[in-house]
Amino acid sequence: MAAGVCAVLGLGLIGGAATGSWLISDSTADPVARSAYTVGRDAWHSIPVDTLFPRTLKGNGAGPGGADRVWTRLAVAPDSGCATALDPLLAKTLRPAGCAHVLRATYTDATASSVTTVGLVFTEGDTDAMRALSTRFADEHLDRRTDLLPRTYPVENSPAAAFGNRQRASWSVRVLSELPVVVYAVSGFADGRVTAAPQPADRAMASGATTAAAQAGLGHEAKGMADRVERALRTKIADLTEKPE
Repeated sequence: MAAGVCAVLGLGLIGGAATGSWLISDSTADPVARSAYTVGRDAWHSIPVDTLFPRTLKGNGAGPGGADRVWTRLAVAPDSGCATALDPLLAKTLRPAGCAHVLRATYTDATASSVTTVGLVFTEGDTDAMRALSTRFADEHLDRRTDLLPRTYPVENSPAAAFGNRQRASWSVRVLSELPVVVYAVSGFADGRVTAAPQPADRAMASGATTAAAQAGLGHEAKGMADRVERALRTKIADLTEKPE
């Protein structure tokens, strides 16, 4: 009987250890991604707006030929739903990831000759949903389609007062697979001129590009601002998800 009891206890301990090991393994599988997604999903209201969209944004080396840029924030838009902040087709394209909130701000460059709206689309999607969306954007080149242009955010009594949909000249849209966020920026001329053929940032930045957007550096404006807003968001979320030693 004693031998039988010991055998049962032994099996129980082994089983418990195995189960515990499985639970620990499962709970720590890709912990950074899960934690970043949890924090990232709430970042639209938990991170100060001046952190997401600084009043002054420095773009060292962000201009044509590696020239430095400095952008000044004109205004931050109220928190919006995707139907309000995005064109219908872009909102529909992001819908599989569960588009939830859009935060936007508009900036001008140091000469007040160009204006740029930069935005963060916060989704409800999980890792699989965001990776699928990122893959679709890459495979179908959705970031280059002019019918998926982000909307501008005009600001009254400012250089961006006439910054409407017809003034969109260059843009950048990127889906982050490590966070439930889509980052975008759209740039144009501050004088309100209409742009007949908007050009994605990578093409406007290409060597030899001769469009008005390219020659004015508007591709650099869109990409440079999107890069820096994305970087600030990633840095803040990394700080919030860092485990204490």
